[in-house]
Amino acid sequence: SHWLWSVRYNSFHDQLILTAGSDCRVQLHSQASLSSEPYRQSLEDEDVQEKILEDGIIQTFYDHEDSVYTAEWSSADPWTFASLSYDGRLVIGHVPRTVKYRILNIDT
Repeated sequence: SHWLWSVRYNSFHDQLILTAGSDCRVQLHSQASLSSEPYRQSLEDEDVQEKILEDGIIQTFYDHEDSVYTAEWSSADPWTFASLSYDGRLVIGHVPRTVKYRILNIDT
């Protein structure tokens, strides 16, 4: 069995959550249904509904070879995070561009 060592929400976009665990993985999750960010338009608009992120795992990062003890969001860039594993490996990661654009409501 594995443990979660760290759970962090993004202070700029609180629907984004990072988890780090003993399974050597960092996972980026979306919890848009609990977000404090208001929708920019009515939810009855079908175009807007398609752009809203669904709750669940957005991406799993397999950059570590040992237990990941922490993952932290950057205080300077809301789309960047770092993770640190037991073996001392520090990995810098980024929110995927497609997810970023959906949150910002930008057409690609």
